[in-house]
Amino acid sequence: MFNPKHPPQNLDEIRALLADLPAADSEAQAAVLQREPTLTKPAGSLGRLEDFSLWLAGWQGTSRPNMSRPRVTVFAGSHGVVTQGVSAFPATVNQQMVENFINGGAAINQICKSVDAELRVMEVALEIPTNDFSQEPAMDDEGCAEAMAFGMSAIEKGLDLFVPGEMGIGNTSSAAAIAHALYGGEAADWTGRGTGIDDETLTRKTRVVGDSIILHKNQMHDGLDVLRCVGGREIAAMAGAIIAARFARVPVLLDGYVSCAAAAVLAAIRPDALDHCLVGHVSAEPGHSRLIEKLGKKALIDFGMRLGEGSGAALAIPLLRAAAECHNNMATFDKAGVDGKD
Repeated sequence: MFNPKHPPQNLDEIRALLADLPAADSEAQAAVLQREPTLTKPAGSLGRLEDFSLWLAGWQGTSRPNMSRPRVTVFAGSHGVVTQGVSAFPATVNQQMVENFINGGAAINQICKSVDAELRVMEVALEIPTNDFSQEPAMDDEGCAEAMAFGMSAIEKGLDLFVPGEMGIGNTSSAAAIAHALYGGEAADWTGRGTGIDDETLTRKTRVVGDSIILHKNQMHDGLDVLRCVGGREIAAMAGAIIAARFARVPVLLDGYVSCAAAAVLAAIRPDALDHCLVGHVSAEPGHSRLIEKLGKKALIDFGMRLGEGSGAALAIPLLRAAAECHNNMATFDKAGVDGKD
């Protein structure tokens, strides 16, 4: 059982946590299903909003789902693979952007204000790049577990929703490598332009992704091995936060390609590991839509965004808030004096 006071020390301990995940609260969901037909609307007329209220109830463990305290946490990490020339920006941007978050100047700051969501920034050993995964595994077992445990600490009691965001120059290379390792195909199927790289850089990035999977294939036995070999510390932290959220009964709204790649390593170990997760948006990064399909999910919105930071998912928070408000506060047919269906 997960104990936040005793975080896991290695990946085998995390595998043990994944074997013991709690299920949704069936009694809370039954209560929602019983109340829904009594509300003043035709059955099913709110479409996916009705699915969202049921989902929130099951993972919050209450028959009256709440959305008064959502939180976006941006995990920031540094990637050694940047030395291979796979990004349009240098690694120095990582610390500069973290300072921008702290000073309130980034897009995610404005979006969180507009949707009434909390924002936290967590640096995951930002000053220490992971190993260049085109040459050696990005992390060792203990280092990967340490980053996951750090992410687990992001989950606090009282949160109604958790959105894992990220900042890390080079991390779409990691996301592409994770997806390629987990789902096969060609490296080009999963590798996109990230921060806006040119054709020459895209060719190089695709080659790095494909060659790295060949390099590590003999030691990638499950999703956590994939994470260790080609992931990043901020990606590991997001994966850890997703696990901790499950135990804390905090539903999760995934963001873009990198966020979903972090989730995918868990789904590769246990198919129902992401039942407490929805996908907030479809990124313009081409591999993201493929990855969402592999995860068996359907995104809430598609605005053609590719920023990261949790920005796309944060924009979808009002949809979940509306679902909760409609379920909780709509009048019943009896209370409103409206004739219901016989």
